[in-house]
Amino acid sequence: MKVGVLGAGTMGAGIAQVAAQSGHKVVLVDVNQEAINTAKEKLLKIIERLIEKGKWTQDFGDEVFGRILFSNEVEDFKGAGLIIEAIVENIDIKHSVFSKLESIVDEDCILASNTSSLSIAAIGSILKNPRRVIGIHFFNPAPLMPLAEIIPAVQTSDEVKDQARQIIDSWEKVTVLAKDTPGFIVNRVARPFYGEALRIYEEGIADFATIDWAMKELGGFRMGPFTLMDYIGNDVNYTVTETVFKAFYYDPRYKPSFTQKRHSEAGYYGRKSGRGYYDYSENAKAVEPNKDEELGKEILNRILVMLINEAADALFLNVASKEDIDLAMTKGVNYPKGLLRWADEIGLDNVLNQLKDLFEEYGEDRYRPSPMLKRMVKKQQNFF
Repeated sequence: MKVGVLGAGTMGAGIAQVAAQSGHKVVLVDVNQEAINTAKEKLLKIIERLIEKGKWTQDFGDEVFGRILFSNEVEDFKGAGLIIEAIVENIDIKHSVFSKLESIVDEDCILASNTSSLSIAAIGSILKNPRRVIGIHFFNPAPLMPLAEIIPAVQTSDEVKDQARQIIDSWEKVTVLAKDTPGFIVNRVARPFYGEALRIYEEGIADFATIDWAMKELGGFRMGPFTLMDYIGNDVNYTVTETVFKAFYYDPRYKPSFTQKRHSEAGYYGRKSGRGYYDYSENAKAVEPNKDEELGKEILNRILVMLINEAADALFLNVASKEDIDLAMTKGVNYPKGLLRWADEIGLDNVLNQLKDLFEEYGEDRYRPSPMLKRMVKKQQNFF
C-alpha cells in the first residue's frame, strides 16, 4: 500500500521513515522545498548512523530511502491508501488541505491527522465522505516512540477505525484507542505533570531544580517537568495547555500558568532558544536542587495524585479503557508505571484523602476528586 505523509517537519519526516521501513512506498509532501531538503538530509544521516551501529544493513538502508518520494506536489498522493497529515495546528489550514486531498485520492483512501489537540470531528466536517477521517497521533520522535493514539471521530466508520489500527499495528507500534476529546489520552492525562509542578513553584514551595529532582530521583520519571518542558519547548507546551483549557470550556483543572506564559513571551523556549527554566548557554552553571527527602516526597505525592485523578477521570468519562490509559502513559511519555496501577499500589483511599485535603485547603475546583475514585473507594475496589 502506498502511504502519503503531508508535512516534512520533524514529525512528518519521522512518520514517513516508519512507514518506509515497514515496507510501504511513501510520498512525503511539503510545499516548502527547504523543509523537503532538510528532511532528506536528516533521513540520510539517520540511516547512516543506524548502519554504523549495525542496526541496519546498507542494503536495507538503501531500500528504505528508495521507498520515499520527496515532493512538493499533493497530486503525487494519487493512488495512496492512507494519508497522514502532520502540518501546523490550525483548523482552517487543515480544512483547506483535507478538501484538496479528498479531490485527489480514491474513495477508499483513509485520511488521517496527526493532530495532538484539535477535534477530529471538526477536521473531517468539511469532507464529502467524513467516514474516512481518523486521528493517528504519533509521539516525537516517531521512529523511536512506540505509541500511537488511534482516534475515531463520531463520523468515522468502524471499518476505517479497524483498518487504520491494523496498519499502524503492522508498523510495530503500540496502539491505543481514544475518544475524540481534548488532548485524547496522553495530552489530557499529562497536564498536571506540568501544571501542578508550575503551581508548586509559584507557591514558593520549591524551585525548578528541586521539583525536577523529586520527580526524577524519587518518582522514577525519565525527566523532571521543567527539564521536559524545556525539551519540548515552552512555546509548544504552553500552546497545548491553552488549547486544552479552552477546549474543556475553561475547566480550572487545565488552567495555564502565568510562569510558563511569561517564559514563552520572553522567548525562553528551552533548549532550542538556549534559555528556558534553565540556562543552556555554554558557561552556565548547573543549579543544585534541595535534596530534602521529606520535601521531595511532598512534591512527588502532590503531582502524582493529580495525575492519578486525571487518569481516573479519563476512565470515568470513557476516554479510553483502563489498559489503554496505562499503556498510553508508559509508552507515550515514558512514565515509570501506569497511573491506575500506581494508584492501586498506593491505595485508592490514600489518593482520595490527599485530593480531599488539597480541595479543602485551596477550595479550588482544580483539586476536585474524580467520581470514579470516590465510587471505587466506597466499594473497596482497585482498578486492576
